[in-house]
Amino acid sequence: MSGHSRWSQIKRKKGKADVQRGKLFSKILREITVAAKNGGGDPKGNMRLKAAIESAKEVNMPQDNIKRAVQKGTGELPGESYEEITYEGYAPGGVAVMISVLTDNRNRTGPELRHTFEKFGGNMGASGAVAWMFERKGIISVDADKISEDDLLEKALEAGAVASKKLSRSPPRLLKWTRCATRWPGRACRSPKGR
Repeated sequence: MSGHSRWSQIKRKKGKADVQRGKLFSKILREITVAAKNGGGDPKGNMRLKAAIESAKEVNMPQDNIKRAVQKGTGELPGESYEEITYEGYAPGGVAVMISVLTDNRNRTGPELRHTFEKFGGNMGASGAVAWMFERKGIISVDADKISEDDLLEKALEAGAVASKKLSRSPPRLLKWTRCATRWPGRACRSPKGR
């Protein structure tokens, strides 16, 4: 009966699940740290941080881990320094590409991306080479049961939305597209107070 140990099978499954969970936790914690560094440690004033914290809570991350990541981002605790860099280039066929990366070592990331571009027949461009072709936009989804379509459209247009569209999914959702300022990535468009 060798190889039929029940504990051995459970141990392998748990080990694999723990590795996947650890990778996911690390990714979310990095996002929380960078969001806190760029926009401050208050989730009420930093939409990117709020979204990162919500995604952490969805995967049952302990509150202490979230708090430590925010403190590392604001500089209250020492830790690794992550920075966000945008690279531009052209993919095969002349397709313009913008890549936003989160890295702790910009000297390693640039050459790796350049190698990847060259390997697949593209090339990296200088800063500003393709940025003029892109416009930053955001999508905000709202539960269709909580607000009427006319009220949502009115509030969305006041806040600077470009379009509003109702999707026919189960459950029904209303989506509105909004323009977001490129100077403040991760923050929502100006929003009328109390709405």
